[in-house]
Amino acid sequence: MMRKKKLLYVTLAGMIFLPSFLGNASGVYAEDNRNVRTKEEVVYATLKANGDLGTIYVVNTLEVAKAGEILDFGNYKTVKNLTDMTELEQEGERVVADVEQDGKFYYQGDLEEGTELPWDVTVTYLLDGRKVDPAELAGESGHVEIQVETAANNNVASVFYENYLLQVSLTMPNTYQNIEAPSGGMQANVGKNKQITFTVMPGKEEQLRVEADVENFEFNGVEIAAVPSSLPIDTTGTEGMTDDMAELSDAIGQLNDGVGQLQDGVSELNGGAGKLRDGSAQYKNGINQLNGSSSELVGASSSIKEALGTINRELSAGASDIDLSSLTELPAGLRELAKGLNDTADGLGKLQENYGAAYAALDGAITEIPAGDLSEEEIAGLYESGADPAVVDKLAANYAAAQKVKGTYAQVREAFAAVEPSLKQVDGAVRGISGTLTTIADELSASLEETDLSGLAELTKGLETLAANYNQFHSGLVSYTNGVGELSTSYSQLHTGLIGLTDGTSELSTGVDELSEGTEELYAETKDLPAKMQAEIDKMIQEYDKSDFKPVSFVSAENEKVTSVQFVIKTEAIKMEEKKTKEAEPEKKKGFWTLLKELFM
Repeated sequence: MMRKKKLLYVTLAGMIFLPSFLGNASGVYAEDNRNVRTKEEVVYATLKANGDLGTIYVVNTLEVAKAGEILDFGNYKTVKNLTDMTELEQEGERVVADVEQDGKFYYQGDLEEGTELPWDVTVTYLLDGRKVDPAELAGESGHVEIQVETAANNNVASVFYENYLLQVSLTMPNTYQNIEAPSGGMQANVGKNKQITFTVMPGKEEQLRVEADVENFEFNGVEIAAVPSSLPIDTTGTEGMTDDMAELSDAIGQLNDGVGQLQDGVSELNGGAGKLRDGSAQYKNGINQLNGSSSELVGASSSIKEALGTINRELSAGASDIDLSSLTELPAGLRELAKGLNDTADGLGKLQENYGAAYAALDGAITEIPAGDLSEEEIAGLYESGADPAVVDKLAANYAAAQKVKGTYAQVREAFAAVEPSLKQVDGAVRGISGTLTTIADELSASLEETDLSGLAELTKGLETLAANYNQFHSGLVSYTNGVGELSTSYSQLHTGLIGLTDGTSELSTGVDELSEGTEELYAETKDLPAKMQAEIDKMIQEYDKSDFKPVSFVSAENEKVTSVQFVIKTEAIKMEEKKTKEAEPEKKKGFWTLLKELFM
């Protein structure tokens, strides 16, 4: 009996101390939180209509491995079990719960006042361009503009601002007119409403705008969802983009080489045109001098003709009256005239040589101008390639000028080609006239040396023939000088055109030089375009690819195994006050004496 009592005492003692032992063991187990597999947080924040901070609470979801105590952390002023009726223990930032089974466990924690969000949100309302208080806007009509500004809150760790993407949504009734989102919002019909959604990338500050023409304005508020930017960027298509940029860069390089060749050709064209202009100037001066001496040449020929006529008349009158002293001077005059014509022919020969060289240079330079057409699609492609529009404008203008020069030259080429044969023909004619005069002078001189009065009759007959032939020569000489005068006048116009052509080729050369500088600069800026594009792609990937981001707790740095943290933020709605209808007073129940009285009334 005594042993049974002792056993009973031991059993009772065990029952007394066992709960204490189990409690300590559970507390140690909860301290390292091994009983929680994962943790998720959803932060709900209510803002005032203008964006000022209101209340914030967090719904925590814990994946529990097995029944027992669990430990969580958060700076809460109150906590509430959302899973069952079990009370939660709270001491400072420690929240302890005794979970009856494994699985998901939910509880809510209301954050202490003064807790701030990672973003500063400001909402501004304008009515017909005038800033108004949200409370004054309910029920108003007119043009309403809502501005939502998001920025970093430097009082909160930047990990959320730098890694979270914001989706900002505003919902308006379809009865509102002219709903617009100038800052790039996406509009979608949601039932009887129009929803405008904006996306704010991580680490970016934005100012968003929505405007509409409204009647009896009401607004459900701005809704903001903040989630980690889980947008892994697929780079499989970037190789094609860089290849396209490489082709564009190569095309610009070929364009630069082509412009370089064009520059060389236009430079040769300009040089040839300059030589042609100089040779033409010499020819013009020579033909002008020849034209200027035509009157002297005609006058000298007239004197010779008159002298021959006088000699012929005197010889016909008789030998006794003949004075042969003037006749002996005639051969010298003819030789002098022949020498002048030879000098003119030498000048024409030199002019012909210079003109031929200049014309060959001009013809070769213009022929080297490419004749291929540059289509409007190719020019448009240059504008769309990102090239400097001013450089492309110069390229198009100089291309048009070069084609115009080539086309104009094709029309006047026969005129240029006809000049050299004409010079050669005139040179031959002048030399022929000079030779004829020299022959006449030689024959006349020989005749005078052998002539005596006995042969005067024969001399007279010869002089008659000479005088008659010289009349024909003089008429031809007059016609020749008239032709030289017309040639001089016409060639002045041709020379003026050559000067214009030279000025045009000079401008063309200057323009092509500028174009060459522009294409060289363009090529220098675009030759590394593929590498620059790849660098920008890598930078964008580094900036926006947050796929390696590991979530951290918003409420406490001591929380571990956090797999998800999201924010749901909403501003207060703007509503018109509902009109209260006066309730009808209930009819008082009539008593017995009242009913009896009404029977006799």
